[in-house]
Amino acid sequence: MASRLRQGPRGIAAGLFLLLVCAVMGLAMPGSAEAAPVVTWRIENPFRFFVDPNDTNAHRETYRALGPRERTTPILSEEHALQRNDRDGWAASMFDKTCWSNNRFKCKAYDDYMNPTHHAVIAKITGIDDASTLSCTWLSSPRGDAKNPRGDVITQPCNASARFVVPYPGGALITVEIGGRQIAKLDIKVRDILIAGMGDSFASGEGNPDMAVRFSRERTADYSTIGLYGSLTGYPARIGPWRDLGDNAFIKENARWLDQACHRSLYSEQMRTALQLAVEDPHRAVTFVGVSCAGAEITGGLFLRYKGNEWVPNPPRLSQISAVAEAQCGNNKTEALNLPDAYYQNGAVPELRDIIMRKCPQDVARKIDLVLLSIGGNDIGFSRLIANTVLSNESLLRELGGWLGEIHSDAESTAALENLGPRYKSLNRALHSILYVPWEESDRILLVAYPGLALQGDGSEMCASGNAGMDVVPDFQLDRTRLKLGTWFADKLNRQMRESANEFGWTFVETHRRSFIGRGICAGLSVEGVSDVDDLRLPRKIDGMWTPYNPADYQAYAARQRWFRTPNDAFMTGNFHAAAGFLTKYLRIEAFAPFQAILASTYSGAFHPTAEGQAAIADAVADKARAVLAKYGDGPDADPTGYVVPSPSDMPPPVAAEPDTSMPDANSILSKSQIERAATGALPSNVAAPALPEADTAVPVLDDPAPTTPDTIGVTSGPPGSEPPPAATAATATAPMQSIELRRSATPAAMPAPPATPVPALATTATPTPTAAPPVAASETTSGPAVSQSPVAVETKAPAPPPAPAAADDEFTPKAFAPSSGNN
Repeated sequence: MASRLRQGPRGIAAGLFLLLVCAVMGLAMPGSAEAAPVVTWRIENPFRFFVDPNDTNAHRETYRALGPRERTTPILSEEHALQRNDRDGWAASMFDKTCWSNNRFKCKAYDDYMNPTHHAVIAKITGIDDASTLSCTWLSSPRGDAKNPRGDVITQPCNASARFVVPYPGGALITVEIGGRQIAKLDIKVRDILIAGMGDSFASGEGNPDMAVRFSRERTADYSTIGLYGSLTGYPARIGPWRDLGDNAFIKENARWLDQACHRSLYSEQMRTALQLAVEDPHRAVTFVGVSCAGAEITGGLFLRYKGNEWVPNPPRLSQISAVAEAQCGNNKTEALNLPDAYYQNGAVPELRDIIMRKCPQDVARKIDLVLLSIGGNDIGFSRLIANTVLSNESLLRELGGWLGEIHSDAESTAALENLGPRYKSLNRALHSILYVPWEESDRILLVAYPGLALQGDGSEMCASGNAGMDVVPDFQLDRTRLKLGTWFADKLNRQMRESANEFGWTFVETHRRSFIGRGICAGLSVEGVSDVDDLRLPRKIDGMWTPYNPADYQAYAARQRWFRTPNDAFMTGNFHAAAGFLTKYLRIEAFAPFQAILASTYSGAFHPTAEGQAAIADAVADKARAVLAKYGDGPDADPTGYVVPSPSDMPPPVAAEPDTSMPDANSILSKSQIERAATGALPSNVAAPALPEADTAVPVLDDPAPTTPDTIGVTSGPPGSEPPPAATAATATAPMQSIELRRSATPAAMPAPPATPVPALATTATPTPTAAPPVAASETTSGPAVSQSPVAVETKAPAPPPAPAAADDEFTPKAFAPSSGNN
């Protein structure tokens, strides 16, 4: 008995020890009924172009909240979700916090934006009961970090997330302990890919400024009261204390862009594609380099320096290819490369003879994982064909000799289209030789097709003739017969793009074209009772009342039926005006206020995709990009926490290939056609079919774009300064004058005078401070005598009068589309 009593305390102590061991081991080796502790992690800021991780996280959390069906088109679904709670557009609070500054990819957040050495990650452990009452110790063992070989030690409650800065590309080993015993470990290795975006206005996001213009609730603007433009009164007026259209205070309220000269915004399909690839995979970071510029061509833009769409003190310094090469170098220096004949092709591309470009030495150049391209429309002058479809014969723009309305003949457009193939060939050579895209990996280059402007129904129907959505000025009158000719050339352009992509092994993206059917320029109504966002009319103040709605309530980024900006939309969103004095100094015409209204409705992104349209294009590009990345080992991890791939049942049916419909002869189409003058009907349905591309506004530079003493512009009603000052989010106007530019080869010395009808002075503008033109970089060749492809580019040759229309040709009427064996 005594021996048993003596053994009792020992036995009790041994039993308690065993219970404690079992409790601790239970955490390390749980039973089959409990899950083992698991460490998950994500990159804190996977889209490095955003300086603030909270901006990236807003997009990531929006993506994670999408349902399975919404994730089939995640970018468009995110766009809708973000805009529902932000009437000014989500980009307004983000565009001034990026790694783009003074035409370079740099920011204070990184020593070298292009070549990351570390990534911050957020780790979390799950599968621990009562995690809030236990204390976990996190330890990191960096790989490849000579400055911090021992890593970090963090002790905190087990339910809290831990933040580590891990080396790139080495990564780190992360272990978790409780009471000195290891319960979990994980290797963390970030994948960082480089995406470059180049192209024209369809790539830059033209028509979708990061901060749209805002309008007064009471004040109005009058542009003219005489002649053809006698009814331009009672127009929406910007907020602010301005006195005259185009004065300094007026220009200060301009729309704001990520890049003002190029009209590049965060709504760009290229930027949205890169952002989506970053937020959907918690272990992948994206370094994005986007240099697309509204108005760019393959020659004047990608190869040759092009100063952009709007005059600013600091226009682009380099061509787009050279700019990407400079970005590849990071903090290293590029080399000037003299290329006398490399891209000239024995005269096939005469603009590219004896060019000088920048190139990064290959041993320090960062490899590009994806190249996103949207280019070609401006090269064939397609904007002139579009202009011809929407301008009335009495338009001032026709009188001005090509600002928007010069007519391209069948022969001219066909010749330009034949020259497009050699231009793509030169571009292909440069992407491989200058930017080092491996020849055997050409499918890393994604060429994006242009969406359709005016197709309805099953794709064989078009918008009717009329001015619905275009009543901002009397110049606009959509002509359905001419539109058919433009659509025919659009199909030829798309075929050329597809053939070139196939020839060079590029990835061609065109499935989004079907999504634009029924979403074109006439999708909406011009009647009472329709919602404000789908009302095609421009708000006007008539008899003291706004009709159909107050312009202060206009929402530039609300969801709409139409995915193209109409001229009315362009006036309400971008509202571009020339700075005071520009019209008289550079166009050599007298102050003519109606021309400001024309600029505001054309030069502000008319006939370009809305933010929704850009998102729909980005969804198609992202689909192709995922496949390319997966092919080269850059797809998502086998089990990436937080990345949910939609099930097959949730996916839409595969998109059929684009049709190979026969192309009719376009000769004499206009002379055989009957102009139709019908009003737009009900909201069109959205049925799959291919569509038509739209070109850009292309306006290169004058030698001295500094403004001088202004002249009369326009008048307003309502006292200036009656509106409150703009919100703090508005960017400060660093340039006192924002204006448009002309190509050197198209200096308006021979500019025809405006219509003979005299225009009386309506008001007096303030005198802005002249600003000197920025210097031209010596190492970059400026585009030589080139023909502008802009709807508002001055041509020295007056346009021929339009031919008289006649009966429509049934052969030219588009047929319903059917699948074929072509690429999609």
